Parts: sequence; C-alpha cells; structure tokens
Amino acid sequence: MNLLPTITTTDVQEQAPRVAVLPIGSYEQHGGHLPLITDTAIACIIARELAAAYPVLALPPITIACSHEHGTWQGTVSISARTLHAVITDIASSLEASGVRKLVLVNAHGGNYVLSNIVQEANLTEPRMSLFPQGREWNRAREHGGLVSNAHDDMHAGEIETSILLHAEPSIVRPGYENADHDASHRPFLLTLGMKAYTETGVIGFPSLATAEKGKAVLESLTASFADHLAALGEA
Repeated sequence: MNLLPTITTTDVQEQAPRVAVLPIGSYEQHGGHLPLITDTAIACIIARELAAAYPVLALPPITIACSHEHGTWQGTVSISARTLHAVITDIASSLEASGVRKLVLVNAHGGNYVLSNIVQEANLTEPRMSLFPQGREWNRAREHGGLVSNAHDDMHAGEIETSILLHAEPSIVRPGYENADHDASHRPFLLTLGMKAYTETGVIGFPSLATAEKGKAVLESLTASFADHLAALGEA
C-alpha cells in the first residue's frame, strides 16, 4: 500500500504546479471489515488518481479530523473543527509562500463539515480553494459505477467505501463485509445522539453489494469530474 506521495523537490520544480490537492480523511471506526484509516485511505486514493491525470501537486493527508459522532468507539480519534480550520489555513499559507496559490481539499469524511466554511472564507475575493468531491460528484460516481444504494442510506462502511478499497487497496479489506449490511436510513438525531444510537456494529450501509469493478468505475467518474473544479479555479 503506497498512499503517500514520493515526489522530490526537483519534481515539483520541474512540474511548477499551480494547484495542490490535500487529502483529508479521519481516524474512526468502520465496522469490523474496514480499518480506522478508511477515510484517509480513500482521500489519498482519489488524490493519487487526480495527480496521475492532472498537473496538480499531491500533498500528504490530514489523517485525524472531526469524528466526534464516532467518539465512543475504541480507536477513534478526533480533533476539533477549530484545529482542522487552523491546520488547513496554515497549509494554504505555506503553499502560497512557495508559489502554489490554489488548493483543492479532497475530503472523504462526511463529518468534516467545517471544510465548507474554510472554502467559503478562502474565496472571498477570488477563486483560491475548492472542496472535492461534493454531493453531485459522489452521486454521479454512484450512477456511473452502477451502485445499488444511495448516498444517504449507504453512509458509512457500506457499498461505495468498500468498493473503492476492494479495487484500489484490497489488502486492507477484511472478510465479513459480505454479511455486514445494516439499514439505518432514519437517523434524525445523528448529530445529537451519535452513531451508536443507530448502529451496534458501526456500519450504516450495504457493503455486501461492493465489488472492485464498482470501485474502479467510481474513481474514473470522480477523476473526470475534477476537471470542473480546475475550471472553477481558473486553471482549465
């Protein structure tokens, strides 16, 4: 498994990228069949695909973020939204000092709500930052991949996450996903009560439907959709 970029400073000098991509994940429970690093791994996989297809600078990931809804499960670790905000704005400032003025946040954890605010603030005077993938890109990728579930019902450790990892990093998917489905589509107080009010296993979704072929198609769709974000940043 090689999720970290291995480029050198000389590589970056030669490429002279104008846009960086920052993977943002989490360190949180994903049931018994996916690892705590699932969201970070998926963000890194997406960033890896983007760097192979576009002239962008792939950064190493932020591996611990806002996972408070999972906070009582053993192994889950979180930082505050304030800290995540500070880290990302510091990274953006550091990139600017070296000549990279535009940044795309490649987020794979739905609980990182503060990222939307960070992007809004960064774009106050000109387009400088984007958040990817957003709901429309995920939905398009689900359709392209032929996924059976929808994004709301398949929110955690389900069909889409398991499919991506079965394709890109199958060694980290453990047996048992075939029988781990859990339907908790009605969860009105998730932010108040947390995940444990709606699932005993940590799964909300349908991993039994996952295949490597679906994961490959999802990543292909996301990679194609990224062009729109470069265009919005004036870098098409």
